[in-house]
Amino acid sequence: MKTTPITPPRAFKVGHPGREIELRHVLDLELGHDEQVTLKTESGGEFDICRKSWGYYATPSLNGRLVSFGYRTCLVNSGPRRYVQVVEKDRMEEFLAYVAEQGMEIVAWLDGDEIEWVKSK
Repeated sequence: MKTTPITPPRAFKVGHPGREIELRHVLDLELGHDEQVTLKTESGGEFDICRKSWGYYATPSLNGRLVSFGYRTCLVNSGPRRYVQVVEKDRMEEFLAYVAEQGMEIVAWLDGDEIEWVKSK
């Protein structure tokens, strides 16, 4: 594993025009094959990323480990782009407000035993 802090952090805007938010790029992390990092929250949540020779496990199991740490996972459309978003269950109201504010659409919830497709507007 190799880490490279970004000092000072690189600030940039993302989102739709008029609804941009500023992000800060603070660290580059290079994983070797079969290495994993775990991101942790102050409330005890965990999120793993695992590098394989063929690519990545970009998330822990959607209907197992993420659920056990209090997350929901969904597929979201934002204009022509699609994102997988992992949401803290106790912050769902804040997430739904963000989705509305950014003009996004939840396509499906991916964290149950079956995919829960959400009907389009």
